[in-house]
Amino acid sequence: MERKSNLKVSFLKSVEEDIQKLWEEENMGQANSNSTGDVKGSTKKFFTCFPYPYMNGRLHLGHTFSLSKCEFMIRFKKMQGYEALFPFGFHCTGMPIKVCADKLSREIQVYGNPPIFPNEDGNMDEGGDRNDRQADVEEEVIIKDKSKGKKSKTAAKSTGHVYQWDIMQSLGIPDEKIPLFAEPAQWLEFFPPLAVKDLKRMGIYVDWRRSFITTDANPYYDSFVRWQFKTLKERGKIKFGKRYTIFSIVDQQPCMDHDRASGEGVGPQEYTLVKLQLQEPYPEPLKSKVKKDDKIFLVCATLRPETMWGQTNCWVHPDILYVAMRNNLNEIFIGTQRCFRNMGFQDILDSGAPAVATIRGTNLIGTALTAPLSHKTVYVLPMLTIKATKGTGIVTSVPSDSPDDYAALTDLKKKKALREKYGVTDEMVLPYEPIPIIRIPDLGDLAAVTVCEEMKIQSQNDTEKLREAKEKIYLRGFYEGVMIVEGKYSGWKVQDCKKPIQQDMIEAGEAILYYEPEKMIMSRSGDECVVALCDQWYLDYGDQEWKSEARASLNQIKLYHDEVKKNFEATLDWIREHACSRLYGLGSRLPWDETWLIESLSDSTIYMAYYTIKHVIQGEGLYEHGGSVPLEHLTNEVWDYIFFLDSKYPSDSQIDKEILERARREFQFWYPVDLRTSGKDLVQNHLTYFIYNHIAIWPTEPEKWPKGIRANGHLLLNSEKMSKSTGNFMTLNDAMDTFGADAMRLCLADSGDSIEDANFLVAVADSAILRLYTFLEWIKDITGDTNSLRQAAAPEFEFQDSYFVNLMNSLIAQSEIHYEKMEFKEALRTSFFEMQSARDTYRELVGPNNMLSSLVLLFIETQALILAPVCPHISEYIWRRILKKEDGVMSHGWPKVAEVDKIVLSSGDYVVQTVHHFRVRLSTFGKGRKKGGKPIPVTKPTEGTIWVAKTYPQWQFIILDRLMKEWKELHVIDNKKMAIALAQIPELKKHQKKVMPFVQKAKERIDLVGPDLALKTTVDFDEVDVLQKNLAYFKSSLDLNTLVIRLVEEADDIVKEDCCPGAPLISFAESPSSPTSC
Repeated sequence: MERKSNLKVSFLKSVEEDIQKLWEEENMGQANSNSTGDVKGSTKKFFTCFPYPYMNGRLHLGHTFSLSKCEFMIRFKKMQGYEALFPFGFHCTGMPIKVCADKLSREIQVYGNPPIFPNEDGNMDEGGDRNDRQADVEEEVIIKDKSKGKKSKTAAKSTGHVYQWDIMQSLGIPDEKIPLFAEPAQWLEFFPPLAVKDLKRMGIYVDWRRSFITTDANPYYDSFVRWQFKTLKERGKIKFGKRYTIFSIVDQQPCMDHDRASGEGVGPQEYTLVKLQLQEPYPEPLKSKVKKDDKIFLVCATLRPETMWGQTNCWVHPDILYVAMRNNLNEIFIGTQRCFRNMGFQDILDSGAPAVATIRGTNLIGTALTAPLSHKTVYVLPMLTIKATKGTGIVTSVPSDSPDDYAALTDLKKKKALREKYGVTDEMVLPYEPIPIIRIPDLGDLAAVTVCEEMKIQSQNDTEKLREAKEKIYLRGFYEGVMIVEGKYSGWKVQDCKKPIQQDMIEAGEAILYYEPEKMIMSRSGDECVVALCDQWYLDYGDQEWKSEARASLNQIKLYHDEVKKNFEATLDWIREHACSRLYGLGSRLPWDETWLIESLSDSTIYMAYYTIKHVIQGEGLYEHGGSVPLEHLTNEVWDYIFFLDSKYPSDSQIDKEILERARREFQFWYPVDLRTSGKDLVQNHLTYFIYNHIAIWPTEPEKWPKGIRANGHLLLNSEKMSKSTGNFMTLNDAMDTFGADAMRLCLADSGDSIEDANFLVAVADSAILRLYTFLEWIKDITGDTNSLRQAAAPEFEFQDSYFVNLMNSLIAQSEIHYEKMEFKEALRTSFFEMQSARDTYRELVGPNNMLSSLVLLFIETQALILAPVCPHISEYIWRRILKKEDGVMSHGWPKVAEVDKIVLSSGDYVVQTVHHFRVRLSTFGKGRKKGGKPIPVTKPTEGTIWVAKTYPQWQFIILDRLMKEWKELHVIDNKKMAIALAQIPELKKHQKKVMPFVQKAKERIDLVGPDLALKTTVDFDEVDVLQKNLAYFKSSLDLNTLVIRLVEEADDIVKEDCCPGAPLISFAESPSSPTSC
């Protein structure tokens, strides 16, 4: 729904522009080391950063959500008195920019400038239809979610892809400027300043002097990265050799996470490629295409070589077209074209060699095979669930431990018509029974048979049940299974013998290693990636000593969520080598082999150190290269001196010594990184590498290792994934145009703090506009007419004043805890929503014209201060423009509070809760009364009596005491057990009918206020005194002429039963002579 008026948001935007000018003049965010002599310094500091975003598009709300965690925290820490640093850089390393620039260049070469593209009929689409096509471009691939690979409407047309020209138009770039982006340098010059502009408009607390771009386009940063890699190599962390890696055939180089259009985080999957040799006679067309002495194998990719003793047959899909290829050992392998595409890059066969033959699956069915470790002869049988996109398209069958195999084999045995359809004879199927090979506790020696019978699986078409059965068997088989086959592995645990069995088969020539991607991976160049055995430089993250140090470091890092630590631990379990070099893209060159570029994840691990000294070495501008240190003087010895505390001053350095000392002090003061925030998807790569590389660069200085990492979920927009293709997408600039900065920031804080996906709701952002605008208007009104407020000094505080002060102090303390824990949704609740509610409660308790002037001013100041991390523009505007304070809201600091008086706080809460309870009772007054079957008209009551109990009746006291003992022991109250226990107490005999209802009421109150309050037998304050001090409020709130307070001892038995300490009862009367308890 469109907003009826933009008046309020326009006003808030004008406030933001005013405050941003003020901040610009005051150099907000700039932070310098407070050290002068000792490089370690003494001032407390806080250094946070966010993974520098990739500069091939504008920042979107997903970026903004993650970086907002840094932003809220740095402002909070600054207010706590820390020297606070939040630098922000821009990443340009890698393939995406180069790919997009090259794609645009090709389009201009092929289709002209401006280009005329083919339309859906295959004809050339003249410029007149450009706007129509532009309207169809809904997928902005250069800033889309990496996990998406959806095509836009343009992509769905005849050409099958989105034109880069269209994408550039969708970014708002004029046609005459688009050709400039055929050069990668244009991207580096265009997008970073836009990001700076958007972030400044957001009000981010950043030291912009430390900003930079990556790649060798920034020779200073390039020098830093090359020094880093030289150091890593000298320390044995970088190695060279053949390694299995994800590979782009189009790009002819490894395809790392940041080079992928889809499949981020997916790695190579190792298989054992089992060789099942064909027995003669061979099927056609193989028979006529092979030589007499050729060995021909069906190859099956399995994850479970230890089960090969249980083979009873081999499965193929009747309709798949298989290929026969000659491998490097002159053997003939039969599999899918896709698997041979992988093998061609793994030194198994020559991918460019011609196929020996192609053969349909139906022609292979019935072929006799020799299966390693099992029957001398098994047969090829049909299975219709095989996919050509996984493994080799050929599956070996182990029905003892595979539910799918058992169900398919049983189908063939039961269904003669099925056998006849595919030409399968009885002797190929009927003699073969599941072979016991692994014993699993509770599942026996034939786990698949047991589970299929238990789950009543009828056929191979029971796909859901089979999936469940597989999950039930496979993990238990691996971790609990014991081998029962005869031979050397008898009695071995499955998890212990898997690798040795694989090695035995390889050495016997019965199998080879084979890899393919765990899932489909598409490179940014548009090809499906393979696994290749490449010569490459790699970081040896599998090194056990390095890995152990990473685990030790992880245990010292504040992670905020247990699940994040589990994800890190899982990553450290599986992580091995990481290819750190490539041949195509943008970046820095390996210093010892300049044919290679350093890939984008590898140059992004310790760059936080460069933030600390960039403005000293390189200069203060984003693109400045003319700093106080000439580039050629930045030797490895200079970098060592800056970053290593035990390095000696480079005596032959031509750099001014004071400049080097300043850079050294800056680094030593700010390091380590206290907090790094990021999306949770980077745990498995970037954030883990971040830990590893800090250990490698500073092995003897663990105090330089990361101190805190906060990972968050992805950001949904209105409960749905953000996607340009659906129109559910918003850039940072769009959000600020729509809501202004502070309303957007408030909504980001409200979106969620857990590791699960957060949710940015437009309705919340719109309501934030109204809340902030209304709050500012109220402040203007109230500060413009303070004479309407009560004037008094602190000693003259009334009860309501004291309650308001303590309520504010309590909320300040709660907010500080939430900010410290990075629970920003909760911090927003206590620092704004509940603070506003506290003001409203105070105003209601005393009346709008009886609020104490000094307390109203204290509330406004406090609200401005504790909301400042989230809504800094509004807070600064209140502080500087309305309250006319000379210092800034950040420099003033977090409000100092006196210790909360819990008695005053609980007594005030008692008043608020009691009046609510009384109002509910008043609303039901007289209802249900009848005379002669007809309702009696209700006259509004004018009198009231509040009944107060100082103690519980003895029988209730006994029950509460028993309940408290039970709770302390078990933290739960069992009704059945409690009823038996209470029935044994003599004092409760005459109250038996009331006992369990009272227990139930007590349990409900535990759920509401907790056991300490619910089971307490007295209150900490004088109820009569508190009620008396607020009697005028009660009378006014209930609209009564008279209201008296009396002790429950004077009441009738019904009131006595229902009234207890902390829960007074009220009775109403229409006239003094006709009381009615309600």
